[in-house]
Amino acid sequence: MITFIVSFVLLILGYFVYGKYVNKIFGPKPERRTPAYEKQDAVDFIPLPTWKVFLIQFLNIAGTGPIFGAILGILYGPAAFIWIVLGCIFIGAVHDFLTGMVSLRKGGVSVPELVGDELGSGMRIVMRVVSLILLILVGAVFARTPANLIAILTPTDGFWGGALFWLIVIVVYYICATLLPIDKLIARIYPLFGGALLIMAVGIIIGIFVQPGNIPEVTEAFVNHYPNQTSPIFPCLCITIACGAVSGFHATQSPLMSRCLNNEKYGHLVFYGAMITEGIVAIIWAAGAIKFADSLGATGGTPYEKLLDFMTEGGAHSADPALLVNAVCRSWLGAVGAVLAVLGVVAAPITSGDTAFRSARLIASDFLHIKQNKIVKRLMLALPLFAIAITLFFIDFQILWRYFAWFNQTLACIVLWTFTVWLVKEKKPYWIALVPALFMTYVSVSYICLAPEGLNLNDNSVSYSIAGFAMVILLLVFQGWFHKYKKNIHQG
Repeated sequence: MITFIVSFVLLILGYFVYGKYVNKIFGPKPERRTPAYEKQDAVDFIPLPTWKVFLIQFLNIAGTGPIFGAILGILYGPAAFIWIVLGCIFIGAVHDFLTGMVSLRKGGVSVPELVGDELGSGMRIVMRVVSLILLILVGAVFARTPANLIAILTPTDGFWGGALFWLIVIVVYYICATLLPIDKLIARIYPLFGGALLIMAVGIIIGIFVQPGNIPEVTEAFVNHYPNQTSPIFPCLCITIACGAVSGFHATQSPLMSRCLNNEKYGHLVFYGAMITEGIVAIIWAAGAIKFADSLGATGGTPYEKLLDFMTEGGAHSADPALLVNAVCRSWLGAVGAVLAVLGVVAAPITSGDTAFRSARLIASDFLHIKQNKIVKRLMLALPLFAIAITLFFIDFQILWRYFAWFNQTLACIVLWTFTVWLVKEKKPYWIALVPALFMTYVSVSYICLAPEGLNLNDNSVSYSIAGFAMVILLLVFQGWFHKYKKNIHQG
């Protein structure tokens, strides 16, 4: 319990201390007109109240990531708390803040264009491809998981009310949210969903303090507790818990809100603050999941074994965190509280899936130079994206999640390198992005080397060595560019 409480407090302190420091480095200018006014088009560039922008940003980036990812991540042990806290404060929130604010300064452009401006046209093309792949994966993951959860909560026979039925309903909603102006649908329903998610979080916190069971402390943090899993804690934990700590997906979402923010001075609250809020949700679910599992005294084994057994109840092919979410809400919050809480959990992925497709449409419109003022043009870009996503709906969830999570971290790595270069050019302390960029390079390369869906190298030390080599090479390339850039500045 001490580890959970300390983690909670550190996240809040991170917002007020390190977050303010990062905000000061960027240097917001309240007197500047934002893209919401400069490019107002009644579709995507629309000034919105700050509280709405915050809730939309939070729900955009939250999804099932800080909930399902934290539940799966706690299986590695209480090292999950360390990763969420440090990753969120020093990497994820910095990543989200810089993406949103630099996009705002550049007229609300999407992340591939941000990367291309700093790293060159070649990386611009790479980022266009990587971003679209990631967003389609997000759309698939964040349609399937809520559909499965609703089907569990409303069991029926046959097609009506089953997972496929709800999947179709969600996809129809996604199409509407992708095509309609942002203030017509998204900005109206997000406050309701945000309220439900906050009620759920408060309810789970109360349960953590009053319900039976123990939460492991950080003293055992570096022991892998994942049952029947030989994969190392590092980097697998950093991939499993992506959205709760750092996620490249957020870089595709922050520009959406940079097009709606009415003043630069609110960037700290909206971009850094939403990520810290997501980290808090992640530690709540990590703690709640393992405590609930520990209270299952009728079954034998460690809390980690109980947790995995519960999520594979009935011989499921892979762990389904939705089973755990449903059980915790019903057990800890009662009938009314469970409905509100699960509404939040259902809404969270849906409100990331809809803006994933919306972001994909805008990225495509940016590089194809197709204005989005007419619905026919929006439909022309959106339909192919949905067609591809539908083909992914029936792939095993854990496979989808692993690829989604790896793309997340690889994209985050590229974005952090981008803002390292931007900070150098702006003559600001670039280490706030450089250190996270180096770390995420190591994470992404080492994971793809050892993961079954990657190179599947049997010797972890070889994977670590390759990752270290890649990190050093990129650092040397950066240093070479840095010295050349400084020399050109002095000569100019």
